[in-house]
Amino acid sequence: MQANAKDFEKYELLQDAICTERIIAAKKTLGKRAVILAHHYQRADVYRHADLTGDSLKLSFLAAQTDADYLVFCGVHFMAEVADILSGPEQISILPDLSAGCSMADMADLGKVERAWRELGEALDPDEMVTPVTYINSSANLKAFCGEHGGIVCTSSNAVKILQWSFGRREKVLFFPDQHLGRWSGHKMGLLMEEMCVWDFDQPMGGLTPEQIKNARILLWKGHCSVHQMFQPQHILRFRNQYPDGLVISHPECSFEVCSASDYVGSTEYIINTIRDAKPGTRWLVGTELNLVGRIAEEFKANGKIIQFMSPMVCMCSTMARIDPQHLAWTLENLVQRQIVNQIKVPKREAKLAKLALERMLDVSK
Repeated sequence: MQANAKDFEKYELLQDAICTERIIAAKKTLGKRAVILAHHYQRADVYRHADLTGDSLKLSFLAAQTDADYLVFCGVHFMAEVADILSGPEQISILPDLSAGCSMADMADLGKVERAWRELGEALDPDEMVTPVTYINSSANLKAFCGEHGGIVCTSSNAVKILQWSFGRREKVLFFPDQHLGRWSGHKMGLLMEEMCVWDFDQPMGGLTPEQIKNARILLWKGHCSVHQMFQPQHILRFRNQYPDGLVISHPECSFEVCSASDYVGSTEYIINTIRDAKPGTRWLVGTELNLVGRIAEEFKANGKIIQFMSPMVCMCSTMARIDPQHLAWTLENLVQRQIVNQIKVPKREAKLAKLALERMLDVSK
């Protein structure tokens, strides 16, 4: 049974400490019927309650494997969609706050991608020559588009491997919505900058000539992460001037210039594992979301590791942070009463096609 969203009003003014007690009690009552999944960028007062944590790829695997009745996703909308697509038909995926979205995902919608596909048809046959690749940070209908057109999903962990798979099938790739991940991954494969053109979805033909389209290997959607675009090469230069022995690690959603100036580049799991495995006493500058950086700074300080956030400005995933203890307590206590709030349900045909693209990714990633 669906609960009334207005019921949340009585939770809004609850103190965090009270919410924490009620979350713990509700989890105990629910037992194995509910599992809480949380992305690494989630705020600490919610992350602490997670049963399963990870980056997008890891959570995709975990969502497919859990047998809980309720999958409570403390992340953003597209993550809860993935959980719904990969889980069993009797399982219910829930997003505690429906406003927890992703600005990057919003930069590519189905209408714009379908228009780009049609416009590509004026220069070549896209279904014969172009593999559509969508970053997992995208809506379910874009994953379905990829499934329908012989495409695939990627994450920051496996983007290079996915591109290799894609080029093994067709000559070109349309990569959306994050241009920076696509560019860095293409660079790692040895592609030249002139072989990777930006597709400006606000311009006819992406702002490109037929000749540019024909010569391109990767067409990069003009999208980006609002958090990772805040990091700049001068932040790295300042750090290196202060700490010549310091190490820099960045997420591939950062600009090409930031990635090029870093010692290491990789996904959130890669960042965590690299710093964990580093020698005690090392100093790190980290270019990714603030909640994650703060968490690992605290975790690894016992080993004498000093971990700094790259930007002098606060850069956190503000939409993910909308899931707070109040929303989590509201969600779980309703489940105790067998009432469901904020279920994420992908339409059947869309889910089938999106699952095809996701399963291709999971198979390639094994």
